[in-house]
Amino acid sequence: MSSSGLTRIPIHPLEASLLRALASRSKPLDWIEFDDALSASKLSPDQLRRAVEWLKSKDLIETETRESTFYSLGEKGKEIASGGLPERKLVRLLQNFPSRNSFSMLSSKMGDEFSVALGHARKNGWIRIGKNQEITLEPDAAEKKEPEEELIEKVGSAGRILSSSLSPEERQTLDQLSKRQRGVIEAQPVKELSIRLTPKGLDTSAKLVENEIGEITPEVIKNKDWQQRHLRPIDVTSPAPSYFGGRKHPVRLFIEEVREAFLSLGFGEIRGPNAQSAFWNFDALFIPQHHSAREMQDTFYLSSSIAKISLDDKRVKSVRDSHESGKGTGSLGWGKGWQIDEARRVVLRTHTTAITIRYLADHRPDDARVFSVDKVFRNEKPNYKNNPEFYQIEGVMTAPGLNIRNLIYVMSQFYSKLGFNKVKFWPTYFPYTEPSLGPVVFWEDKQKWLELGGMGVFRPEVTAPLGIKNPVLAWGLGLDRLVMMKYGLQDIRDLYGANLSWLRKTSIL
Repeated sequence: MSSSGLTRIPIHPLEASLLRALASRSKPLDWIEFDDALSASKLSPDQLRRAVEWLKSKDLIETETRESTFYSLGEKGKEIASGGLPERKLVRLLQNFPSRNSFSMLSSKMGDEFSVALGHARKNGWIRIGKNQEITLEPDAAEKKEPEEELIEKVGSAGRILSSSLSPEERQTLDQLSKRQRGVIEAQPVKELSIRLTPKGLDTSAKLVENEIGEITPEVIKNKDWQQRHLRPIDVTSPAPSYFGGRKHPVRLFIEEVREAFLSLGFGEIRGPNAQSAFWNFDALFIPQHHSAREMQDTFYLSSSIAKISLDDKRVKSVRDSHESGKGTGSLGWGKGWQIDEARRVVLRTHTTAITIRYLADHRPDDARVFSVDKVFRNEKPNYKNNPEFYQIEGVMTAPGLNIRNLIYVMSQFYSKLGFNKVKFWPTYFPYTEPSLGPVVFWEDKQKWLELGGMGVFRPEVTAPLGIKNPVLAWGLGLDRLVMMKYGLQDIRDLYGANLSWLRKTSIL
């Protein structure tokens, strides 16, 4: 192989096919239409387009684009081509039934087309109308075709016709047809591409090497073809196509960060079903049965499902007593009226606290740290910071002597591990914690503090009926808003849209 081959312009086989086809013409530097280049190069349309773009980037060819319009028959035009214009149909009727030429008879035969046919036939001088509204054909009427008929026939026989091939008279006729009725002749704008060699391209075509090796295969090495044939040079500076491999969604990656943060703090993970009884979702958390959060506008109820909740369960009876009188908790409760049927209703969980409270009730641990990251559902109107379906970060800690200061420390450590250092804890109210705090994180993009959930110490009305002795620190935090802040999104709904460009370009680090 000659070493000079390494200095040649890299030419792909598709490019070589087009260069040879253009150079073999009698006038190689003249323009050639795209369709003619297709025929000469024997490439497919897609292959030719790629070859054109590559050669153009190397200044080996020039291109020129012209906009043209093709005309073809529309659905109405096809009907006219087979059956004729309304005035032509009227003439045929008069020719076939010369004695029955009254308005009423012709109108019944032609229907809605009669009035149109009558006007055009009279305008063309094909008919005359008598005093008794009798219609008579003029002598030698309609022997010649109308210009409109001729144009429809011309376009129909050609399939489609280029606008530049129409005479001025035909263009006028085309305008008349367009004004007369839609769908007779349809316009189809097209772009026509012309190609021609540059002098550099012509010189390059003369230096093309036949039978180049374009790929090093085991056969090429085994047969030592590389010793006898030229290797096609590779342009290492040309842009490579973008490759988008499979990857995890940014939300899934952030969930893994959250898990890692809690696991590093000594927590274990728990899970639970999406559908929960109202008992574990509301009643066990001392949320009164008349609370607004339990109404249909806030909660998704599964109308055909009933949970197996019974007063035979000591925990259920204790929760009922806590609601009605605060028995054993030092509280007055919410008063009489607690209904077992309301507790049996099944909901799509509105918070994952239903999972952690069930865990505490089932295990009644003296010392525990658990968390969950899962979806919750609320009947809310979507906006830039709320969605009806979203992820919640839930967790509880229980041990002798725990207090709100321990909770603030753990939450501060948690947010710090995720890269959020501007965190405040504002006093707030929740039915099942006291004291209660709302963690807020500063959002740099919007220059505002964003609320991220709630936290606090479970009230005795929550823990005592379930046999839990030690203080329980609990939190329920929004995850989606944290993801939105981390990736600089302005709208939480963008997390779950079909914006492939954002998904592909978002850093996974």
